[in-house]
Amino acid sequence: MGHQEAQKALPLVQFHNVTYSLPNATIISDLNLTVERGETLVLLGESGCGKTTTLKLINRLLTPSSGEVRVEGKSTTAWDPIELRRRIGYVIQEGGLFPHFTIARNVGLVPALLGWDDVRAKERGREMLNLVGLDPDRFAERYPRELSGGQRQRVGVARALAADPPLLLLDEPFGALDPLTRASLQREFAELATRLDKTAVLVTHDVREAMILGQRIGLMHKGQLLLLESPERFRASDHPQARAYLETLNVNGGDS
Repeated sequence: MGHQEAQKALPLVQFHNVTYSLPNATIISDLNLTVERGETLVLLGESGCGKTTTLKLINRLLTPSSGEVRVEGKSTTAWDPIELRRRIGYVIQEGGLFPHFTIARNVGLVPALLGWDDVRAKERGREMLNLVGLDPDRFAERYPRELSGGQRQRVGVARALAADPPLLLLDEPFGALDPLTRASLQREFAELATRLDKTAVLVTHDVREAMILGQRIGLMHKGQLLLLESPERFRASDHPQARAYLETLNVNGGDS
């Protein structure tokens, strides 16, 4: 097996005994976790449990206090941080768009930073807008303020996909949307991730979203990973924290 083949056989992301501490608090405690290529792994938990910190450890916005995070087999501290982040699509609430850039320029940002020529970057931008259901003839020259929340979130996904990164990180990407728009985008994202064979790590506090989008669900609580299971096994778990989340499904009207 050659070096490249060996790299591709490894999980895309690996956490080895990772702790992240601030002077007065431990945010992540002894985390061991792998993210396999092509899977969508959902980190589920309430605010402050360490989900977003885990994402930021992957793209080296933070570095571990102890332990190691590897992306594509290489420690995040061995990567050039800018090069690493350009290989990772990052989606946050409302898309995190630059308000003074047109939609086309927002989507083409990473290709431009990677030195793509204007024609190629523009074509890719149009392709990505079509992919997320926004007609480039209607939307490319608009500004974020002229779009609805759901449309801005689509642009955020288009921008994250534009340079065809191996990995997507999504931090509560649909949390600010109304229920109907959220449900629609959840379905579309699940279909898109499968069709494009993308690896994704998505953070949410919504167990319904975790069930829809995750091939595996990692339940986090106070900086620790309590459970890592498929949706089916998560649903069958007798872990009290998992049961508490599952009960919210029933309170909110069943499993549909």
